[in-house]
Amino acid sequence: MIEYENLSKLNKEFELEFQEKFHYFLEEGWYILGKGTQNFEKEFANFLSAKECIGVGNGLDAMVIALKVLGFPIDSEIIVPSNTYIATILAVIQAGYKPVIVEPDINTYNIDPFKIEEKISNKTKAILTVHLYGKSCDMDPILEICNKYQLQLLEDCAQSHGALYKNQCTGTFGIGCFSFYPTKNLGALGDGGAIVLNNSELARKIRAFRNYGSEIKYENIYLGVNSRLDELQAIFLSVKLRHLNRINNHKIKLANLYFKNLSSSVIKPLINSNYKDVYHIFNIRHPKRDELREHLLNKNIKTEIHYPIPPHQQQALKGYFVEEYPISEEIHKTTLSLPISYFHSKEDILNVIEEVNSFVN
Repeated sequence: MIEYENLSKLNKEFELEFQEKFHYFLEEGWYILGKGTQNFEKEFANFLSAKECIGVGNGLDAMVIALKVLGFPIDSEIIVPSNTYIATILAVIQAGYKPVIVEPDINTYNIDPFKIEEKISNKTKAILTVHLYGKSCDMDPILEICNKYQLQLLEDCAQSHGALYKNQCTGTFGIGCFSFYPTKNLGALGDGGAIVLNNSELARKIRAFRNYGSEIKYENIYLGVNSRLDELQAIFLSVKLRHLNRINNHKIKLANLYFKNLSSSVIKPLINSNYKDVYHIFNIRHPKRDELREHLLNKNIKTEIHYPIPPHQQQALKGYFVEEYPISEEIHKTTLSLPISYFHSKEDILNVIEEVNSFVN
């Protein structure tokens, strides 16, 4: 069986380093916002070439906290892509704002910059981009729009640790919101998230906000929350951060096997010299997606669908969106995620390619 993901196999290589760090963690005896969290925050900021990093409980919290701390009026509108994972939209709603969704580019699967302006109103306060599957959004035109309309830029970087746009890391164009969910390229052994930015004053407020709104113990200056990156997860993340470039490069090599050998009968991800993709997900599209997935499963190859239902069709969001979103629906109906984990071998991927080609040809 070629599994889609196996976290035990994925993390096996780092086991001795985890054990060493866990022993230090026990000896240190400081389990919340200790040296491990502080060190990881500095290391991750340095990795991205950013000034500030604040560890929080998870990726959703990262977006909610960033949005709340910006303090927009309660009826403000935030632009998000129509084909994102629901967390991006939940963050806008939980922060007290209105999500306005924009269709993606059918080739990149990221928000189409040339469809954004038509959705801007006098209530629009921010654009929340999503660097989906490990590919950066087309940032130049998005930054131009933000400058033209004086909009705040936030980035959902849950799938793009180390991805580049014109040699700049995602998460450093605006306020970067990261998830360290275990399956991510930089994945914890539990939940975790971070907010990355270059504004030190705003970072100071976010640090307090994540910790009950407190900078000094028992003194609360904001109506904050309890969302702190777990100390143990922070030290595990420091271990894996040292290997992140190797993890990303391995996935890029596997992706190149797909690009070179997969049949042209499937739609493969777009390659562009402006981008360095890190392939958190390697998605293809095919009109007989469900039949292809069943064929692969019968050949002992597991796949995933990211994502089977577009946000505007989710029951939880009923009543939020009334327009048609045909591009998003087409993507969700035809996309299939092929195995591309750090533990997969070249032989695994060639096996997958052979079975995909046997079906589509």
